[in-house]
Amino acid sequence: MKKGIALLLCLCMVFAMVACAGPAEQEPSQSAENESGDSKQTLTKEDLKIGLIYIGDPSDMGYTYAHERGRLYMQEELGLSDDQMIVKTNVSEDSACEDAINELIESGCNIIFGNSFGFGEFMKEAAEEHPDIYFLHATGIYSNDTNFANYFGRVYQPRYLAGIAAAMKSETGKLGYVAAFSNSECNSGINAFTLGAQSVNPDIEVIVSYTNSWDNPTGERQAAEALLDSGCDVIAQHVDSTAPQVAAQERGKWGIGYNSIMTEAAPDAELTSVIWNWGPVMVELVNEILDGSFQGGINLGSMKIGTCELAELTDNVAEGTEEAVQAAYDKIVDENDDFDVFNGPIYDNEGNLQIEEGEKADDLLISQNMTWLVKGVTVK
Repeated sequence: MKKGIALLLCLCMVFAMVACAGPAEQEPSQSAENESGDSKQTLTKEDLKIGLIYIGDPSDMGYTYAHERGRLYMQEELGLSDDQMIVKTNVSEDSACEDAINELIESGCNIIFGNSFGFGEFMKEAAEEHPDIYFLHATGIYSNDTNFANYFGRVYQPRYLAGIAAAMKSETGKLGYVAAFSNSECNSGINAFTLGAQSVNPDIEVIVSYTNSWDNPTGERQAAEALLDSGCDVIAQHVDSTAPQVAAQERGKWGIGYNSIMTEAAPDAELTSVIWNWGPVMVELVNEILDGSFQGGINLGSMKIGTCELAELTDNVAEGTEEAVQAAYDKIVDENDDFDVFNGPIYDNEGNLQIEEGEKADDLLISQNMTWLVKGVTVK
């Protein structure tokens, strides 16, 4: 009997020791591990420190200015203090981007935005090396489903509307377009602009000049001047500065701005601008990180929700433009309407059928594979 009691007491002591020792072996962690084994940092709004890498300076009144407006919107909406944000400007698309990322990480940033296409490779590598930091890249093509998202918008939609306004104003039947690179981002905009213009005048000509740089005001001005010399009387753009609009004004011609409203730089030339409202999508991504619903991937905003839009038409537009633009806008945003900017049949400028009748371009073609230009476009 005594041996039984002694054995029972020993077993109780063993169970008590195991029970006490169990929780002590589980150290609390700053990261929560999900079922797949990925480690993600749990953040609160108070923990946030956000870094932003800009290709240019907000003083450009163009692309970087539009992103800075987005940053300020995000700061106000999330109630962040100035010391929770670090901005790096005039960062080139080379090792300077890598340096900027590392400096932001060393400064304690747990979310890093980058606003230029050429930052993609550096942000992709950093996301792989730092799984506890979130990377949010505008206009790129890379992403993952854990800590790296790409965000952009269907900017080809307001581009189509801008083409309508340009064609209705043109007297020469020649529209100029200053673009940064011959890539899908720029080419989809050129094509949409041309298709919009052709909906007004099927014989209109769009002449493109590539600058091979996102932000080169001198080169942008020179490209615009060459297009004006070729007989173009409206200058559109997919570059960062206001230089093409200023060049158009100095020649007494017309312009379609980009990224932000450019009437201040060229009030006598501006017809309208294709503009970005980056703030809402930036806020949405950060909120997803905070509430644990972040899934990375590609995030495309639309004209319907205001990510990108056509600015208010100025008094410089031709009579009837407002009605024509509104009619096209209504068709684009109406989900019950079969109309799409890239409805086939669409031929390229070499006569090849690119989109068949009854088909339309999908997101992959528009964002990554539109290496061709539509019929009616020539490259200078």
